[in-house]
Amino acid sequence: MQTSEQWSSKIGFILSAAGSAIGVGAIWKLPYVTGVSGGGAFFLLFILFSLFIGFPLLLAEFIIGRSTQKEAVSAYRSLAPNTNWHWIGKLGVFTCFLLLSFYSVIGGWIVIYFAKGLFGGIISEGADYASVFDATIGNPLLVMGAQFAFLAFTILVVAKGIQNGIEKVSKILMPALFILFFVLIIRSLTLDNAMEGVKFFLAPDFSSINSQSILFAMGQAFFSLSVGVSVMVTYSSYLSKKESLIQPAISIVSMNLFIALLAGLAIFPAVFSLGLEPAQGPGLLFVVLPAVFDQIIFGEAFLLGFLALFLFATLTSAFSMLEIIVASLVKGKEEQRTKYAYMIGALIFVVGVPSALSYSVFADILIFSKNIFDSADYLVSNILMPLGVFLISIFVPLKIKKSTLREELLQHSRLGATAFNIWFFIMKYIIPFVIIIVFLDITGILDKIIALF
Repeated sequence: MQTSEQWSSKIGFILSAAGSAIGVGAIWKLPYVTGVSGGGAFFLLFILFSLFIGFPLLLAEFIIGRSTQKEAVSAYRSLAPNTNWHWIGKLGVFTCFLLLSFYSVIGGWIVIYFAKGLFGGIISEGADYASVFDATIGNPLLVMGAQFAFLAFTILVVAKGIQNGIEKVSKILMPALFILFFVLIIRSLTLDNAMEGVKFFLAPDFSSINSQSILFAMGQAFFSLSVGVSVMVTYSSYLSKKESLIQPAISIVSMNLFIALLAGLAIFPAVFSLGLEPAQGPGLLFVVLPAVFDQIIFGEAFLLGFLALFLFATLTSAFSMLEIIVASLVKGKEEQRTKYAYMIGALIFVVGVPSALSYSVFADILIFSKNIFDSADYLVSNILMPLGVFLISIFVPLKIKKSTLREELLQHSRLGATAFNIWFFIMKYIIPFVIIIVFLDITGILDKIIALF
């Protein structure tokens, strides 16, 4: 059944999709993953994966969604009826469910910090912001309550639908986020020893790169662009047939990389100036931001504004994750949207509780030396998303007619056959090959194969 809603404008689609992509992926996760993975070399790999794998795949998901005008599961079923290919959509739904279960925990942390900021309870002279963060996430009732509040707002927006919910909020918040980022960067770059942080972030040191960091860079590119989980299949199904697919894809990738650059330039100069550890982990942002705004006149007010925008950027990503799940159940019957939004949101909260308690009650529970939160993150970013990308890269050239692909990709575009052929070659040969090689390397099988020769 065709989806009954559409974006009211192309810019609404771009900002909503970019909001899905940017959120926590670029602002929270990229800085700390870059910090633990060696800095500039990792960031360069992230850019390359985003441009040469993420961008073509984003177009592929756009084609699947826009050509069928159906949500993820139904889209694959429509293109390949009486086959099991619709499980790609189901894999995406499951991945988004698991992703939102721990993503909402981060959203809850931001809720807590925002609430503290309202009452001037974050910045204080001589404060140890690392200890403050540890104490915050170590309070089980506080983090669970904040996680619940974050999911509740997500549910309310998704229940209202595309135009009145997701699109309306995204149009306001995404531009404001860019403005405040520039304020933060200006102050961060004027701190003492700031250039050491810039060098760490932008000067590649390939001695720090190994197979694990390559896998992380690939996973981060997929995470940041929301590809591999068919979110963009569902979002593009609401896009009019009259719109070009290439221009929104370019805009989304460009905005994502730009925000990633801004995040790094805001965080790492401050990290080195303040003597913090770049490999601190998930709490990096929550330690660095208060320390930087502590150095600014009216810093508390600026920090509160940034936390507000960071919270809403995080929410725009959460909207897309919940939307793909709800849309797969609603299947165009919009009268059931509210019911499913509340049901799925409640279930995600329950599943996310162990991740919320990973730094308190369940701190001693480890899975392959990782706590529950980090294990869920690793499973989504480095296994499920690459697996989804691999399956989509097989599906598109194999199950969609080349003429359909060409028509959808080039429609309302000035690009010609050469651009299409390059994209098709990358989808059919390059992306599956790269993912297979990376997985063979990470499992040690590649070393054994090389040893045979």
